[in-house]
Amino acid sequence: MSSAVLFNMLRCGRSTIARQTFLSVRSQPETSTASGQMGGALFGMVGVRRGSGSVGLDGDISVRPVTWDSFGIWDNRIEEPILLPSSIRYGRLIPQVSLSRVGSTSVLGLRKQNEDRLRIGRIHDNLLYFAVFDGHGGPHAADYCYTFMEKFIRDALEEDDDLEKVLKKAFLDADKALHTHLSYFNNASFLTAGTTATVALLRDGVELVVGSVGDSRAMLCRNGKANKLTTDHTPDCEDERHRIQTFGGYVTWNSVGQANVNGRLAMTRSIGDFHLKASGVIAEPDTQRLTVQHANDSFLALTTDGINFLLSDQEICDIINQCQDPTEAADVIAQQALQYGSEDNATIIIIPLGAWGRPQSSTTVYSMSRNFASSGRWA
Repeated sequence: MSSAVLFNMLRCGRSTIARQTFLSVRSQPETSTASGQMGGALFGMVGVRRGSGSVGLDGDISVRPVTWDSFGIWDNRIEEPILLPSSIRYGRLIPQVSLSRVGSTSVLGLRKQNEDRLRIGRIHDNLLYFAVFDGHGGPHAADYCYTFMEKFIRDALEEDDDLEKVLKKAFLDADKALHTHLSYFNNASFLTAGTTATVALLRDGVELVVGSVGDSRAMLCRNGKANKLTTDHTPDCEDERHRIQTFGGYVTWNSVGQANVNGRLAMTRSIGDFHLKASGVIAEPDTQRLTVQHANDSFLALTTDGINFLLSDQEICDIINQCQDPTEAADVIAQQALQYGSEDNATIIIIPLGAWGRPQSSTTVYSMSRNFASSGRWA
């Protein structure tokens, strides 16, 4: 029996498979694939049972059955096929993250134009790409990153397999190329355009790397709790403010208490903003790498400040967990930000993971009637 047939049986969860069938598989030599060896960790399963909506896997009659719940595959909300090569490589079942299930939205708010951009794509068969860009000073920088950031990532992948190094190189290359691009227009105002950038790469359905500059965010919902994966690059951060001052720049605060670099920019890192590079505004991203736990991770969300300045990460997590699908959740989040008084463009991408729809254990209960005045946040 081939490994593909075996995993198809596990995925579909059809009628009981005879114990003898699996015993015959165990007696065969281990199957080798281009991704590596198929070890006994996966082929050691010798029985499949189905009962009350779940599939149990028995390694021995004395071992407690393992249900699909343990892998984060939920019959009531989402049922995705298993990524066979990744499951073989990592020694555990990994569900596929389908781009067709990703939810996203971008709303204008009270601005004259929407300078936010979002991108969802597949760089390679095993590498997914998600990004949000929040432009300022015009849409030029956000448009450029929307169009070309993926190219810079592909180029960097030809030189290095480390996704953190790939993102750092791609951000810096995009910043350099944007300067060349905007200089062609011979318009000094174009060089004042800039954008935040928050990019997530998901390889093999399990290796997640996030890179970010500016104040757009990435957040992972694990066991019902929000886990912030990015740092807001603002002058309020002591390290960021120190760099600005070391470069000869200065920080001022406006009438609502918002810190700005040279009185012009509310962030200390961005792609573009070339008039402030000499004052310490840089394009090098902070990066973070983690392993997705599909049994516990419900979703990954990327947001611009039109959302995350009005809703806390935990509020976003709780709202999304009350929704039936990621598309609905994205619309609800954007509309909630507007109701709370956001005047900015509001953009969100929601990537469902293995535990989407699983009952969560967060102790925080979100109330749709929360008063905006009590939030203490401003757009």
